[in-house]
Amino acid sequence: MKIEKLQTPCYVIDEGRLEENLKILKRVKENTGCSILLAQKAFSCFAEYPLIGRYIDGTTASGIYEARLGKEEMGLENHVFSPAYKEEDFQALVQICDHIVFNSFSQLERYKDRLDGVQAGIRINPECSTQAGHDIYDPCAPGSRLGVTAEQFREECLPLLSGLHFHTLCEQNADDLKKTLDVVEEKFGRYLSRISWLNMGGGHHITRSDYDIKLLEECIIRMQKRYGLHVYLEPGEAVALNAGYLVTEVLEVVENGIKTLILDTSASCHMPDVLEMPYRPPLKDSGMPGEKPYTYRLSSCTCLAGDIIGDYSFDREIKIGDRLYFTDMAIYSMVKNNTFNGMPLPSIAAMDSKGECRMIRTFGYEDFKKRLS
Repeated sequence: MKIEKLQTPCYVIDEGRLEENLKILKRVKENTGCSILLAQKAFSCFAEYPLIGRYIDGTTASGIYEARLGKEEMGLENHVFSPAYKEEDFQALVQICDHIVFNSFSQLERYKDRLDGVQAGIRINPECSTQAGHDIYDPCAPGSRLGVTAEQFREECLPLLSGLHFHTLCEQNADDLKKTLDVVEEKFGRYLSRISWLNMGGGHHITRSDYDIKLLEECIIRMQKRYGLHVYLEPGEAVALNAGYLVTEVLEVVENGIKTLILDTSASCHMPDVLEMPYRPPLKDSGMPGEKPYTYRLSSCTCLAGDIIGDYSFDREIKIGDRLYFTDMAIYSMVKNNTFNGMPLPSIAAMDSKGECRMIRTFGYEDFKKRLS
C-alpha cells in the first residue's frame, strides 16, 4: 500500500531515512569506540527496535515502563535515569537494567545495597546553560532539580559509582557539547580518572545535515584518552530525525479574517510539542505565510481554541478532502500523543525504501475508553 492510500490520521515511519540515520551513528561508534543508546523518550516504536539494534548498543529509559520495553524488545544494554525511584520500581529495575543513574546522593545511599552488580552512576549539573529561549528544556537553569552541582558533589561516595552522567543539550550542535565539556572538566575533572564511564546524555543532533560530526568525535576521543573513560551518548531525536510523517485530511475550510483548514489531526493531541516547545512543524509542499499564493491557518476539530498548528502557504487552493503531509513526525509524537476530546489516536505505519507501507498498529474507541476505566 502506498502512503496516499492510508486511512488518516496516520504516523508513517520512513525506514529508509531511519536506516540512514543509524548508519551515521554507527560510523561515530566505529570512529571513536563510544557506545550509543536510543533515548526512548523521543522514539519508542518498538516495531523498529530490531532494525535499530543492528546499529547501536541499546536503550536508555526514564522509568520502569521504558526500561521494560528496552529489555523486552531490544535486549541489549539497558540504562535508566530518574530524578527519584519508587521502592517497588527499583526492585524491578535492578533485574532488567545494566546501569542505573541516580539524581542525588541521597537516592544512591538509599539503594546502594540493592544494586546487585548493576553499575551505578550519578547525574551531574555543570551549571552551563547553552540554550537560549528554551528554558523548559534547560537542565542547567537556576534552581534546576536535575543533577548534582560541583558544590553538592560528595567525593566520599565515589567508590559507589562506576560513572557520571550529564544531559544538558536539546537539538544542539557539537560546539555546545565542547563548551559543556570544558566546564565539566573544570568542575568535575578531578573525579573523572576515578570512574570507568562518562555518559554525555542526549540532545546531540548528530544526523542533522549541518552537524559537526568531526568535532563530536574529537570530544569523545578527548575524554576517553585523557581519563581512560568509556563514553556513552543517548540521542533520541538523532535516531529518528526526519524519519516520519503525519498524514492528515482536510475536513472543512472556515473563514474569519483568515482561511482555516480543519484537519483530522491535532497539535494538542497528536504533536504536543507544537504547543509545548513551541515550534512550527514542517509540511510538505508548503511555504511561510504569504510566500505562496494561498495562505491558510491549520487547525483541528478539537474544541481547544488554541489548537493551532501554524500558518502555511501553498501553490494551489486547498480543498476539503485534500491530504497534507507533516514531516519529522517520528520523534516526540507517538510517545506524547493523547485522546483529549475523544480524538482518535493516529494509526502507525512503516514505509520501506520502495515506498510500500505496512500497518503496525491501528487504534479505536476501546483504546480511548480503557484509559478512563
